[in-house]
Amino acid sequence: MPARFKSPAGPYGWLPIVMLGSLFFMIGFVTWLNGPLISFVQVAFDISDVSAFLIPLVFYLSYFLFPVPASFITARTGLKKGLALALVVMAAGVALFGQFISLRWYPGALGGLVVLGAGLSLLQITINPYVSVLGPIENAAQRIAIMGVCNKFAGIVAPIALAVLVMRDIGGVANRIRATTDPIARDRILDGFTHAVYLPYLGMALVLLLASAWVLRSSLPDIDLEATAAAGTTAGAPLSASCQAAPPRARLLFGVLGMFLYVGVEVMAGDAIGTYGRGFGLPLDTTKFFTALTLAAMMVGYVGGLLFVPRLLSQERCLVVSAATGIVLTVCAFLTSGYASVACVALLGLANAMILPTLFPISIRGMGNATGRASAYLVMAFSGGAVLPQIFVALKQFHDFQAVFAGIMIPAYLYILLFGLHVLKDHGARQAMAPLVPQ
Repeated sequence: MPARFKSPAGPYGWLPIVMLGSLFFMIGFVTWLNGPLISFVQVAFDISDVSAFLIPLVFYLSYFLFPVPASFITARTGLKKGLALALVVMAAGVALFGQFISLRWYPGALGGLVVLGAGLSLLQITINPYVSVLGPIENAAQRIAIMGVCNKFAGIVAPIALAVLVMRDIGGVANRIRATTDPIARDRILDGFTHAVYLPYLGMALVLLLASAWVLRSSLPDIDLEATAAAGTTAGAPLSASCQAAPPRARLLFGVLGMFLYVGVEVMAGDAIGTYGRGFGLPLDTTKFFTALTLAAMMVGYVGGLLFVPRLLSQERCLVVSAATGIVLTVCAFLTSGYASVACVALLGLANAMILPTLFPISIRGMGNATGRASAYLVMAFSGGAVLPQIFVALKQFHDFQAVFAGIMIPAYLYILLFGLHVLKDHGARQAMAPLVPQ
């Protein structure tokens, strides 16, 4: 059967896809709370933009610190136990964050995010390559897109849930704090505001613990990722001749940098959009919903990826189209203002949606028994989500925030575009040579 007509589920069927999609929903829910949390901690702790952006900084910095240790852990525990352990660590991080926020101790809350990031590193180090090799490599982008739909649907729900349950009157709270001169009265207002976080985060921790037990008792197949890749197969499906070439370490290196930049621009479009909107003077009670708009655009992009990759677009060509769209939308955001500019930033979710689903399998393709280590390097590159937003919030203090935003986003998309053009050209050349490769 031609690759474009193969089922993305692969020989194990749809049950593992559904189970992994549920895990990606949980990943998305705890990850995409960071955007509205930036506004929340600014009010709760009366801190600057730079201090508030420590939220994504410590969260995504965890991806740099923990993937290599996580790869050793998963090598010893195996897939299912590694996933279960990751969920337990995530539960601990979520519980710590909620506890310290309610106690109004910002360093402790940041520490909870580090623990959460450690659990997510352990989860991501296994789940992304696992999804990539669960079926035919040509359909890997489709499978990752399914995971993305689950992840970004959670990303739409999470900010709205936080806004309704915890931040429903954030503008009024900020105004009352500014108007209150009595320190005791001010602390009473802040105590009530921050304590609203405690029960929702405790509930999330409980759900993660239950999910851990569910994974351990599940029938999820325990695939040996490195053995599968070394055998030249993806879950029983032979790799193409182009994938059986010598391990393309140079492509992995450039792919890691591309992933670093990609996660940075994804976080800029998702988590920093509220700060971007406030640059135009838009009210807190409106900007708290902006992250959900970006995630809704990403959902549309993922659905498009499911429909068109690889039926109409190869993974390589989709990467090129996505990066080019990101450049165009960033230019439009720079040339407009107010809600129109914010809408262009939110639409970057559409451009971003299919970058990771294409970049990840392209970068690890052909790595053989080094697939596990290659995946760890790509997950480490998620730390771009810590660096690029921090550069933005630091520079916008001294320069026009729209110019700073465009100055960060356009070069990042341009690099991804050039990388995509290179692998597209290389893929075309390998396909042309494929009939000459002995079978």
